[in-house]
Amino acid sequence: MGKNEGAAPAVRARGLRVVRGGRVVVDGLDLTVPAGQVVGLLGPSGSGKTTLMRAVVGVQTHVTGELDVLGLPAGSPDLRRRLGYMTQAPSVYADLTVTENLRYAATLQGAPRGSVERVLAEVDLAPHARDLVATLSGGERSRVSLAVALLGAPDLLVLDEPTVGLDPALRRSLWDLFARLRDDGCSLLVSSHVMDEAARCDRLVLMRDGAVLADGTLAELRARTGADDAEGAFLALVDAADAAGAT
Repeated sequence: MGKNEGAAPAVRARGLRVVRGGRVVVDGLDLTVPAGQVVGLLGPSGSGKTTLMRAVVGVQTHVTGELDVLGLPAGSPDLRRRLGYMTQAPSVYADLTVTENLRYAATLQGAPRGSVERVLAEVDLAPHARDLVATLSGGERSRVSLAVALLGAPDLLVLDEPTVGLDPALRRSLWDLFARLRDDGCSLLVSSHVMDEAARCDRLVLMRDGAVLADGTLAELRARTGADDAEGAFLALVDAADAAGAT
């Protein structure tokens, strides 16, 4: 039996609605993220991926409907040390070194001793441990943010486009890391607009205009649409939705 077999979903949303700036960004969304899987949240910019992730980690306002995370209502204080969240924009201090950023975050999170060295190795930043964040490239800064998210060995990782700006070899290395984390029992919700990353996910959620266009494995989506890959499946589903809306 797998470590998470029979476990409650990592995320369960029913009728989720989010309003931002007076505009409905997510409207009536239903979603289940199974425990112990890498679930890819795919879709173009403006599809609602980031808003959904912010709602999951409890930092999004004007959220209605049902949203449970690790069996608790989203935003519950008891979730703070069970979640790891990486935003699109690096959320680290430029005037501190990589290690200083991680030690500060570890103190705030109450992360175990040794976590800093562990995450430095996991995201391949040990050679930059003493470098000021201000001197790093954009991709390196993103990896510092990812390291912060990994510090407390969270039960659920919510990663908003973690591989943007990274070279292919490093992208592959991070996806290998995500798979190892999953195998250790972590659940991951990873957003991307790069469709070729879909093959690395256990399950895919395709979003468009604040709604779930499709939810299933890559094999299921390909069988459903007859497409060769995730991008083809997404475009076929968009065309089908547009055709249905025009009738």
